[in-house]
Amino acid sequence: MTNRINDLKRAVRSSFCTPVNRLLNRIDPPVLVLLYHRVTALPSDPELLAVTPDNFRAQLRYLKERYPVLRFEEEWEQQAKPAVVITFDDGYADNLLEALPILEELELPATFFITTGLIGTSQEFWWHELERMLLNESPLPPRFTLEDGRYGQSWPAGSREERAEFYGGIVRLMNDSDSSQRESWLNQIRHWATHQERSDDMHRAMTPDELRLLASSRWVTIGAHTVSHSRLSALSLEAQREEIFASKRQLEVWLGREISTFSYPFGRRADYTRESSGLCREAGFTKVAANFPGQAHRWSDPYQIPRHLVRDWPVETFASKLKGFWTR
Repeated sequence: MTNRINDLKRAVRSSFCTPVNRLLNRIDPPVLVLLYHRVTALPSDPELLAVTPDNFRAQLRYLKERYPVLRFEEEWEQQAKPAVVITFDDGYADNLLEALPILEELELPATFFITTGLIGTSQEFWWHELERMLLNESPLPPRFTLEDGRYGQSWPAGSREERAEFYGGIVRLMNDSDSSQRESWLNQIRHWATHQERSDDMHRAMTPDELRLLASSRWVTIGAHTVSHSRLSALSLEAQREEIFASKRQLEVWLGREISTFSYPFGRRADYTRESSGLCREAGFTKVAANFPGQAHRWSDPYQIPRHLVRDWPVETFASKLKGFWTR
């Protein structure tokens, strides 16, 4: 019932917003900002973050044939017709190894927003560790109980369906937590699942040298994406400040240049606050990317630029989705 109500709400919002956006797009040529995370082929991708290299190349060819492709950090006010911007979040190694060669082949610019805390470490993003522990075929104890005075609860973990529900539930909790709380919960799951270290680097972030190599491309701009990829609205003001300012400082140390752009982790309107935007302005960022549908216009808030998430769509589906993106 809840899903039906949410679907109805989205349909009502869409029916209202579409004609309004069409009118605004006639008044001012829009800029559509696209959000990618990974370009690679994965055996499992429950978060739907990866686009295969073949689909990515086809999507970019489609864009290049039809639209100006701008840089995120540029001034867009003088753009005479609808245009597109390509962005990436997080800082996976495949951004360099698989996405960059395609961008350079097609001579298209992209901005990569980097979570600095994982760069050069053996860690992986916490959602991949959860996937490996909970969604594999290895035997697990029949139930997990999260020991936490406020968020404690229990999930069965016997069947594949129960594990998938457990995974979804704990991901939702971790999305709303800070890095220390997440690590505490992960340690409980590791102990419960007799977790073993991963045997591959499929989900690794870049090393500092790889990041510098990515940044050396004339088609690449580097932006910040916090230190620990925590939901800013779940943090205190001082913790937000540290996440925002420290990620900028670290990138500037590694790359020896000013970092002027940022993207909010997760990026929905509920994932950051007015204070978050103020801190980004204070840190010296000139543009900040969010993650909710919309088009950028000359009157858009530069500290809440909408983006559309791109999935692993064949080019026909991509073309169809893109038509909706212009008015959604």
